Amino acid sequence: MRSLSSSASRTLAAKLLIASAVAVAMAGCKTTDDPTRVAGWTLIDSSQRHPILVSQEPTNHLIRIRQGANGLNNAQRSELVGFTNRYRATDSGNSRLVVSVPSGGGNEVGVMHAVGEIRALLNDHGFGQDAISVEAYSADGAADPPIRVSYLRYVAEPPQCGDWSTNLAYDPTNLPYPNLGCSQQRNLAVMVANPSDLLGPRSETARSGERRDQVWGKYVTGQPTGARKSIDERVNRDNSN
Repeated sequence: MRSLSSSASRTLAAKLLIASAVAVAMAGCKTTDDPTRVAGWTLIDSSQRHPILVSQEPTNHLIRIRQGANGLNNAQRSELVGFTNRYRATDSGNSRLVVSVPSGGGNEVGVMHAVGEIRALLNDHGFGQDAISVEAYSADGAADPPIRVSYLRYVAEPPQCGDWSTNLAYDPTNLPYPNLGCSQQRNLAVMVANPSDLLGPRSETARSGERRDQVWGKYVTGQPTGARKSIDERVNRDNSN
């Protein structure tokens, strides 16, 4: 009985050894995994797989002042107002308006008058001094170099789609295919009105503190902080009937 038990133990050990060797051999010969596909990359969402690149590009508006002119004409004023309206619609104040003034040109006198009108016109349309930057550039003796009004506009660059390298009919890993979510990201980049919204929320304007100061003053002195109601707004508590 003792020799039989010893023989059975040796047989079981031999079977376990053979099974382990087969498992190691099968693991070494496994070729179904794609080494280019990393689990950490394929499991993230489409906004990280297909990012939208947001950059800034200059947008220019040229104002040409002829020699002997005494400032802007009506058409130039209207075009400048339209340019500032587009600036507010597409940029929302993310950059300053830069007025580049030519120096040393043949129309330098007229340019000086026009720059004064430009600053006054921008101030009338709500642009403070901190939102406008005036700088000079060399005209190199040109006859009528233009005044350039510009700002940096955010531009969204959509991702390039069309990677159908994965066989969707056979995917043992069951992971997102390379092109998943790319068209959604591309459409978002094309349709967004202000690409700066993709970078973060917009800033808020300053609060109105008049009412808050009144409520806080009443709270400090122990008075009711609610607004007073008119006679029509009060509840009739006549319970005589």
